[in-house]
Amino acid sequence: MSKSSNQKLKILYLMRIMQEYTDESHGLTLNEIISMLSGYGIKAERKSLYDDFEALRTFGVDIEKRHGKTVTYYIGSRDFEMPELKLLVDAVQSSKFITHKKSSALIKKIENMTSRYEAQQLQRQVFVANRIKTMNESIYYTVDDIHRAISADRKISFQYYEWNENKEKQLRRNGKVYVVSPWALTWDDENYYMIAYDGEGKIIKHYRVDKMLKIDVCEEKREGADIFKNFDMALYSQKTFGMYGGKDEQVTLKCRNDMAGIIIDRFGQDVTMRKLNENFFEAFVKVAVSPLFLTWVMNFGERVKIISPQHVIDRYIEIAKKAIEAYEGEHE
Repeated sequence: MSKSSNQKLKILYLMRIMQEYTDESHGLTLNEIISMLSGYGIKAERKSLYDDFEALRTFGVDIEKRHGKTVTYYIGSRDFEMPELKLLVDAVQSSKFITHKKSSALIKKIENMTSRYEAQQLQRQVFVANRIKTMNESIYYTVDDIHRAISADRKISFQYYEWNENKEKQLRRNGKVYVVSPWALTWDDENYYMIAYDGEGKIIKHYRVDKMLKIDVCEEKREGADIFKNFDMALYSQKTFGMYGGKDEQVTLKCRNDMAGIIIDRFGQDVTMRKLNENFFEAFVKVAVSPLFLTWVMNFGERVKIISPQHVIDRYIEIAKKAIEAYEGEHE
């Protein structure tokens, strides 16, 4: 590239230098800026830099000037402040559905949104825990395909797998292709799910996005618009307990008073609660009665008890008995 071409890019290189090398704690003198521009093959004079700074301010870049032993220039505020960037980094790092490789790539891009000095704080933020991550690198393309299908009002087809005892992928339904109408994506219990309408079964279903294979956007239009018109995603996630399926039931729980916070955290502030006596209250919850819900109740022992309906109590007792029998059988 010729020197004249470089001169045309002067203000862009100046903005890059300011974004990468300055923040509220680190500024650059005019001489330092001139030297750095020279590294890009660009000649600059002090007077021209004043005009460039003003142009950047007009463009929306917050160029500040600090008087001290020397006069320095720096970027004051940015689109994202450090607490916000740390929050984004932690969200990426803690996301189970994002692979280690993609997490590193995304965090690197987030680091580019601040100075190299503040980026070091984000690098320290990365090492928060040795979390389990998905191994499905194609999940990002799957998510994009699902969004594309939703925008185009089209069904999608895919295969769905699970892991077997040999740590091998095993296609469900003998490899049969699923064809459903996607309506939403949600992040629940550190997993990414697609919420869809199954026209064959006439019901709403959810699928782990990282377990979907060979996804394709169909030409056929989606079904289920009437059902999803007033669909409440928060309520759906709340009652399905970690997105495990089960029949919706109105369940009454007898809870010790110290369980109030846990019940509200799980079912929201709108949950109906009624005082029984000085020590216990009743909670009326609508949930998908799955093994996950029943074992959740089991975690709290005598502090939470299912009162009704009777068939849910019977199922709870059955699961508890089977758990005990599994241990008793080992000692026979």
